[in-house]
Amino acid sequence: MKNLKRISALIVLMAFVISCACMKDKNTISGKVESVEFGKDGYTAKINTDKNEVYFATISIVNVGGPEHYKLLKQGDEVSLKGEFWKTDTEKHIKVKEIVSVK
Repeated sequence: MKNLKRISALIVLMAFVISCACMKDKNTISGKVESVEFGKDGYTAKINTDKNEVYFATISIVNVGGPEHYKLLKQGDEVSLKGEFWKTDTEKHIKVKEIVSVK
């Protein structure tokens, strides 16, 4: 009986670890910067992903955690961004919390 509880606990733990690992990249997009439009507190970059999806990425100093994490993206940059997704009727958006990489 004790072994059955241990095995059950191990299975639950493994399922949790696997589900967390799978969810890790669900809030991340990667793609190419098509355009950049500047606003009051930052800018919005139009990102075209490898799957031909278009996202409008809102990037500000406050949302990325300060000036040390803020980067100015340029048209043609290959980027990976992490943040919170939201949609309108016709557009996909991401409020960027982390600029993972820029090439």
